[in-house]
Amino acid sequence: MVLNASLVDLPALPALEPDWQRRVRADRQLLFDIHHAVGGPFHVVYPEQFADNLRSFQKTLAGHRVRGQVYYGKKANKAGCWLPIIADLDGAVDVASEPELVHALANGIRGRDIGVTGAAKTDGLLRLAARHDCVVAIDALDELDRVAAIARNAGSVRILLRTLPPNAPHSRFGLSATDLDTAIALCARLRPRVELIGFSFHLDGYAVAPRAELAFDLIRLCARVKAQGLPLTTLSIGGGFACRYLGDDDWNAFVTHQRDDWFHAGKRFEKFYPYAQAPTGADMLEAILTTAFEGHTLANHLRDNDIQLFIEPGRALLIDAGCTVFPVLGYKQNADYGITAVHGLSMSVSEQWKGSEFLPDPILVPRNLDPAAEPIATCVGGASCMEYDVLTWRKVPLPQRPGHGDLLLYPNTAGYQMDKNESEFHQLPLPPKVVITPQEDRFQWRLDK
Repeated sequence: MVLNASLVDLPALPALEPDWQRRVRADRQLLFDIHHAVGGPFHVVYPEQFADNLRSFQKTLAGHRVRGQVYYGKKANKAGCWLPIIADLDGAVDVASEPELVHALANGIRGRDIGVTGAAKTDGLLRLAARHDCVVAIDALDELDRVAAIARNAGSVRILLRTLPPNAPHSRFGLSATDLDTAIALCARLRPRVELIGFSFHLDGYAVAPRAELAFDLIRLCARVKAQGLPLTTLSIGGGFACRYLGDDDWNAFVTHQRDDWFHAGKRFEKFYPYAQAPTGADMLEAILTTAFEGHTLANHLRDNDIQLFIEPGRALLIDAGCTVFPVLGYKQNADYGITAVHGLSMSVSEQWKGSEFLPDPILVPRNLDPAAEPIATCVGGASCMEYDVLTWRKVPLPQRPGHGDLLLYPNTAGYQMDKNESEFHQLPLPPKVVITPQEDRFQWRLDK
């Protein structure tokens, strides 16, 4: 879709909107009532969509008769509303800090359903994990030594050994092949204080084949280690499950014809998230499980070797489960396109702080519709005094000129956008998270705890 603007032909990148968000926008007064209550920008989160996403992964595992667990990568969003759903659906949570672990426990997640990952962990985190029977992913030999020492008093610890991916030799995460052999031998001596249950890895990117291939290699490693007397039962393939935000035609047209003059001040970006890709979510898990090796699918090899599969999606559980709303403070015309200023900071759209741009079009929710309005092109700036505080560098098309008191909605921000880099710069409070739940023919809302 292309809109003729005064400067250039600007591409529109309309987000693939979930039904609940369209219904929220249709009830225009709801968003304005929330803004009246909170006074500034806010995030909207929709737990029912999260529950559907979690069930889809669980259903895929069950459909292949693969034992396993879906760990929500908690770093992707700090809201508490996801956690009771995980508890009710017998899911699990992946954490990397003491506050994250305590937050999960406080919302009903059992310790045995919590995985502790990340780089070198504090003794406090390891002790808490041991006391609550969490699974700990060991990233280095000295970390294994510390776990063994803590286990003397805190109780036995279930661990995974995180492997350094062969195609990422310079990653700072994971045990090299030599260290992995050393760690396996050490685990044999540390039983029963330290219980090695399997291996884990995490890959960058969103490709199916590398995940399936490394998983198969580690299944064979599990078989060899089992023969040495260590009863390994588990393989974790991490996260990185692909997500889709845009339609193929819109995304392909943007990528093919991208020009510097589509962006405010000729801003350039090295790369963007692949906003249209396939397979995504549980379909990507399906593709991994059905990849064939030696005449059998990966799912067959998991079952035949009695190995359960752990996965750690973050963004893929939050896709379509939230959006962010900024009140419009003003608009001014800058040459042949406009600059819209909003109440809020670009730190609430974290892609901007990773040297990239969040590309799905923001959606104008005007307080008053203007039937005679002409479409305009605008970038979007934050409320700070910093020149680089820009939420949207791209000149995006809007159906009418935004004005003070309107709202600008950024769709699909729940995963890694809405709270990853937020701070109280200028002493501005962090945008609250507003939980939306359906109630008969309307929505109710409350603040997230």
